[in-house]
Amino acid sequence: VQLQASGGGTVQPGGSLRLSCAASGRTYSSHLVGWFRQVPGKERDFVASIRWGGGREYYADSVKDRFTISRDTTENTVYLQMNSLKPEDTAVYHCARANGYSTTWRDYYGWGQGTLVTVSS
Repeated sequence: VQLQASGGGTVQPGGSLRLSCAASGRTYSSHLVGWFRQVPGKERDFVASIRWGGGREYYADSVKDRFTISRDTTENTVYLQMNSLKPEDTAVYHCARANGYSTTWRDYYGWGQGTLVTVSS
C-alpha cells in the first residue's frame, strides 16, 4: 500500500497549484487520506485530510479557506487544490492513509515520495 504525490512546482505568491495523490490498494470508507508538508529540519505538519466514505474534510487553520481537498473514488485519487499560495507554503508535500481521524503523521502509513512546492517571486 503506497500513496504517490505529484503536481508540485514553482509558483508566485498568490498563485495556485493542484496536487494529486494516487493510492494503490483498497481504500475503505473508514479510511482517511491526508496531506502533510515538511520543511528541512522540521516534522511533517498536517495540512488536510478527507474521509473516503462520505468525503468529510478537515483542514489545518493555516490553510483553511485557501486549500481544498477532494477525492475521486473511481480513480482512487485525492486532490489538494491550493489557492492564494504564500511563501510559507513552500515545502515537500506528502500524502498517506490513516485508519481513522488524526492530524498526527505517525498515525498515517503508505508514505511515498513527496512533491516539492515552492512559492517564490
